[in-house]
Amino acid sequence: MEIKYPEVGICGLSCRLCPWHHSKGESRCGGCKSKFRMAAGCPFITCAVKKKGLEFCWDCTENEDCEKWKKHRGAGRKYDSFTCYQKLEDNIAFIQKNGVDEFERVQKRREALLEEMLQEFNEGRSKTYYCIAATVMEIEELEAALKQARASVENLDVKGKSKLLHGILHGVSEKRQYCLTLRK
Repeated sequence: MEIKYPEVGICGLSCRLCPWHHSKGESRCGGCKSKFRMAAGCPFITCAVKKKGLEFCWDCTENEDCEKWKKHRGAGRKYDSFTCYQKLEDNIAFIQKNGVDEFERVQKRREALLEEMLQEFNEGRSKTYYCIAATVMEIEELEAALKQARASVENLDVKGKSKLLHGILHGVSEKRQYCLTLRK
């Protein structure tokens, strides 16, 4: 089977915004349908890709009745694991309405903003926080936060820059009631 979208998760997550995707070295994940993840095993990979030859769960004729997918989506509404599931339902709805190509276009923009945060404002401990912000916040909010932070970073070391951007993102999240931490 040809995998056309390795960085769009089988269940609807954006692999581009996952902390593992932005790791360096051997621990870097190339996406849910990368060679590494396909070998590691996931119930969705096993069912959709390996058994049914489908790239996404929502393409399955049984998706409405699939208990495994219902349970996963229900859990995603309340909890996170190593990555943020807060936008899972929104992602699926967006893809079904606009297509995977448009979803990829939007996710590439989010990823570019994430990479800017990681390069300019990461003191070594903020990767997951910035990944969640890039997932949850609106693109315009992320752009405005970066612009505001850049305007105030003169004479700050990377730790100060990180603290500054955290404060700005936190302020937006408080107003909009975003959760910028993993929900355990």
